[in-house]
Amino acid sequence: MKEESSTIPLDGGETVSGVFTIPDDYAADHSTGVILAHGAANSLAHPLLAHVAQGLAEAGYLVMRFNFLYREKGRKAVDRQEVLVRTWQSVYGFLGDHPRYRPKTVVAGGKSLGGRVASQMAAEGILPAEGMIFLGYPLHPPGKKEKLRDAHLYRINIPMLFFAGTRDSLCDLELLRSVLGRLAVPWQLETIEGADHSFRVPKSAGVTADEIHQSITDKASRWLQATLSSGMGKK
Repeated sequence: MKEESSTIPLDGGETVSGVFTIPDDYAADHSTGVILAHGAANSLAHPLLAHVAQGLAEAGYLVMRFNFLYREKGRKAVDRQEVLVRTWQSVYGFLGDHPRYRPKTVVAGGKSLGGRVASQMAAEGILPAEGMIFLGYPLHPPGKKEKLRDAHLYRINIPMLFFAGTRDSLCDLELLRSVLGRLAVPWQLETIEGADHSFRVPKSAGVTADEIHQSITDKASRWLQATLSSGMGKK
């Protein structure tokens, strides 16, 4: 396994940073790639994303992480939706056209904001992935469970894997299970006991961040193997 930094061009002459985590003996055009986008308050360097990328690469999957434009420029204010979408599309196209790393199959997702934008694009048919992984889906704003971000999820036609903490203030588990029960595609929910939206747990839980990240990575790897081998993600 190795990592390689890259510069991804966007429309209008701007660029964002990307990092490839590449399995040993990776074969372009024959393997599966996973694109992971970061959450609103972090970047591609987020420890969870880095841990998942390395673990999935060890399991044989190419992983690409990237910065949204606002984070690339050091801003805290999130880009407009159209800019987030344009960045995602540019990253997807960059991977698909890469002379050495272009995968046969692509799974998309990410942490909170990054995964949400990918899901909206998949629902609109403008992100042709074969599966989705959500590392903390922001189902509703904190304290506003009546404002669900679920309408587009029912239009997605590919398998989805959700990770959620039992103390996530942005994703009430009862509401999430109700939403998932109405999906028309295969889905899987993995809960992290005692974890918040960032998968942090109280010290009294006796579990380290690395252990949580490794558990998420292992479950994501098993889901990828089962889902892709079954052909459920094929269109």
